[in-house]
Amino acid sequence: MTTGINVAGLYVRDQDEALTFYVEKLGFVVHTDVRNGNYRWLTVQHPDQPSFQLGLFKPGPPVHDAATAQALHEVVAKGAMPPLVLLVDNCRAAYERLSGYGVEFTQEPVERYGTVDAGFRDPSGNGWKMIEATSNSQSRRLK
Repeated sequence: MTTGINVAGLYVRDQDEALTFYVEKLGFVVHTDVRNGNYRWLTVQHPDQPSFQLGLFKPGPPVHDAATAQALHEVVAKGAMPPLVLLVDNCRAAYERLSGYGVEFTQEPVERYGTVDAGFRDPSGNGWKMIEATSNSQSRRLK
């Protein structure tokens, strides 16, 4: 019997660059950072969601051969992966704050579907939708 999802992974081109982005710009905290030879298991989590981790994984050995790793880097860099969703209390305020940190936005805040959303990318090209949580949302939010 399963009990839930613990880690969802993202492919990143540089784990240190990704760590800086997710911790210093988005406000996540480091959960696990361990090395085994050339392999690094690096996860972060939102401070209000301690049971869920976001893995920041670099494609390559021992999991992927060189050709697969290169193909994965190219797919991520093109923004071809499905976007992740980040809930915020105030999308326009979060946009201003994150823009001040140098976050690359692909879409400014726009009202639609009864809420406000914006789009941005991490340094590796992974796409994010930042959505203003509605009053009936039961999810935790990034302030």
